[in-house]
Amino acid sequence: MQERQAVRRASRVALLLWAAGCPLHVLAGCELNVVGLNFGDYDIFNAQDTSIATTISMSCDTDTHYEIALSAGSGTFAARTLTSGPDVLGYNLYLDATHLTVWGDGSPGTSTIAGLGTSGSYTVYGRIPAHQDARVGTYADTITVTITF
Repeated sequence: MQERQAVRRASRVALLLWAAGCPLHVLAGCELNVVGLNFGDYDIFNAQDTSIATTISMSCDTDTHYEIALSAGSGTFAARTLTSGPDVLGYNLYLDATHLTVWGDGSPGTSTIAGLGTSGSYTVYGRIPAHQDARVGTYADTITVTITF
């Protein structure tokens, strides 16, 4: 009989801010407020995907056209990965709660957020698919958030 062990996975995605440089002739100034994602414990025996959401907020001092993009992190846009040493745990970040549109840099298969205004708040939907055979550990990835204005 195989013993069912509750395997804990403290999986975190740290979203770091990297604001794209603004040319000197642009008069607007913009800021991002990014809250990191913490998936919490990942149980390899759970048949349900692990999902969580966080928020990216931006504000500009004048009406500005802007675009918010996310990097691929340590994986690719199609298959982002959390890592713990040599071990990996697949996940992805989405623009929608249905997990159909990958939030990336606008390259094929990804989309970005674009807008016009002085402020906005956008939800990042994260999901780790179920049934991944990952070792116990603390898994992390770093995603760069870029605002272009």
